[in-house]
Amino acid sequence: MSRPRQLSLAVALDDQATFDNFYAPRGTPQHLATFVLQDEGQAYTYLMGSEGSGLSHLLQAACQQTALGRNAGALYLPLGELQDYPPEQVLEGLESANLVCLDDLQLVADKATWQEPLFNFFNRCREANTRLVVAAHAAPDDLGVELPDLLSRLKSGVSLQMLHYQDADQRRLLQHRANRRGLYLSDEAAVFLLNRLPRSSRQLMAALEQLDGASLQEQRRLTLPFIKTVLDL
Repeated sequence: MSRPRQLSLAVALDDQATFDNFYAPRGTPQHLATFVLQDEGQAYTYLMGSEGSGLSHLLQAACQQTALGRNAGALYLPLGELQDYPPEQVLEGLESANLVCLDDLQLVADKATWQEPLFNFFNRCREANTRLVVAAHAAPDDLGVELPDLLSRLKSGVSLQMLHYQDADQRRLLQHRANRRGLYLSDEAAVFLLNRLPRSSRQLMAALEQLDGASLQEQRRLTLPFIKTVLDL
């Protein structure tokens, strides 16, 4: 069994998951979250939202920022990939980092084997002044947590409910990310992608990355025929 530090460091961050690349219209919880996560004085933050609302991007962006020199030593843990490991080993010693981001908490929070280790980890982070960010697809009260002390810890910090991206937001998100890559994506092309691909931000970004590579290699613009050919749609 690998040590938890090795497990966490084996998780590769998405290079495109930065605050600059994050689509967050002014006045939305997503926009507020970008400021909260960059506030080094904020000890604990709880983010909740549906799949595709940007949770994983935000957590990785917080770690990318630290990797570039601020609060070096940030750790991103996608619990969906680590849930089958003993929780004590996954969490052991992580409070030595300056920032720890736990993603997809809903996948382990209702498991009795995880609740006490998570509670102990919260306490160790407090004692070590380690910043902690937790993301889940539900509010703390809806996670199925049976340990009252853990539930209290989960509800103790700043809590933000992310808005689900609507069709117009998804289109602007695609165009925003395309623009960051130096690509022009027309309204027609963006709508086509939304109508033909799963409404998952992760899958949409994967398709955009594929288009970016093909466009660069073939020196082609993102026209509808080109998009259909590259993505086999």
